[in-house]
Amino acid sequence: MEPQSQPSNSPAKAALNSGLIIGLVMLSINFIVYFMDYSYLVAAWYGFLVLVLFFAQVIYFGKQYRKEIGGFMDFGTAFQFAFVTLIVSGLITTIGNMLLYFVIHPGLPELLVETQLENMVAMLDSLGAGDSLSGDQIDDMRNEMASNFTFLGQIKAFGISLIIYAVLALILGAILKKRDKSTDF
Repeated sequence: MEPQSQPSNSPAKAALNSGLIIGLVMLSINFIVYFMDYSYLVAAWYGFLVLVLFFAQVIYFGKQYRKEIGGFMDFGTAFQFAFVTLIVSGLITTIGNMLLYFVIHPGLPELLVETQLENMVAMLDSLGAGDSLSGDQIDDMRNEMASNFTFLGQIKAFGISLIIYAVLALILGAILKKRDKSTDF
C-alpha cells in the first residue's frame, strides 16, 4: 500500500482561505443588496437565498480541498474544514455588518426594525391574526428586534451562531466526507 501524500495545507489553513473568500463574497452581496434596497436585507426570500448560497460555497470549497488532498477526506477532517470555514466567514460578515450598522449608515438598524415589523404584521394580517396584537406587544417586538442590531446584540448573535455553525459543520462534514473504499478488506 502506498503512503498517502501529505496535503499541502491543513484543513484549518484551507478553511481560513475558504472562509475569507466566502465571508467577502457574502459581505459584498450584503452591501450590493443594501445599495439596491435596504429593505431586502430583512426579507425572508433574501435570507433563504443567502443561506443556500452560503451552503453551496462551503460545499464547493470543501470538494476542492478534498480533491487537493487526494480525493478522500474522513469525517473529522471534513468537520474541521467546514467548522473553521463557517466561523471565519461568519466573523467577517458580522464585522462587515457592524461597519454597515454603526459607521456607514447608523440609522439603518432603525429602518430595518421598522421594515421587519411591517413585514411581520403584514404576514399576521394575511393569516387573520394581525388584529390580535396590542400596541404593547408591537412595542415589545420592536424593542426586541432593535436589540438585535446593537453592538452587544451582534456579538450575542455571533455567539449563538457558533452553536449553529457546529451543527451545520456536522451536516456539511457528512456531505463532504468520502472514504477510500479500496482500503476495505
